[in-house]
Amino acid sequence: MSTSEATTRGISVHVRSRYVEEQSDPTRGGWLFAYTVTIVNGGGETVQLLSRHWVITDANGEVEEVRGPGVVGAQPVLHPGESFEYTSACPLGTSFGTMHGTYQMVTEAGTRFDAEIAAFALNTPYAVN
Repeated sequence: MSTSEATTRGISVHVRSRYVEEQSDPTRGGWLFAYTVTIVNGGGETVQLLSRHWVITDANGEVEEVRGPGVVGAQPVLHPGESFEYTSACPLGTSFGTMHGTYQMVTEAGTRFDAEIAAFALNTPYAVN
């Protein structure tokens, strides 16, 4: 399991990733990794998550960027002290890689900013990296 944490303007993003062996098929070049993200509003302003931007890099150095509205179909509003957690997955064509990115947030006053998602590893228990 790999973890990461970053804080931007009071918004903390914690990520835990794990290999999903039962849904992977290495003989066909397919590895699946699940990741759980916890977003905590430790600041003094209410914020809403508008969109996501992920940068996924596999063991061969191939980079894929994923952008889209919200996360898992939601654009959560977080009041000070509140948190939001979700789990998603990332298929990969190699047995290890990395992910990092940003969430675009907006305050009630309309100020937009990017909350950092620090890099974390996607790796199988037996991967040599």
